[in-house]
Amino acid sequence: MPSMTTSKVSRWDQHGREHVVRIAKSGMQRQLTCDTCGWRRGTQFLPWLKAEEHLTEAHQATVDPTA
Repeated sequence: MPSMTTSKVSRWDQHGREHVVRIAKSGMQRQLTCDTCGWRRGTQFLPWLKAEEHLTEAHQATVDPTA
């Protein structure tokens, strides 16, 4: 079984709340999971972009804490 690695994409909404989507990688497949609402999605390409899209559309979280 391939090893599992994880990363995350976090954004803040206009009320200062942090929203996080975790990205678990196993081989070529990645599983996205939102800590806020439990949304899940499997993807092979551009997982960080799909995580950002979910945070923007579902939670209006657009402020990047690293910027």
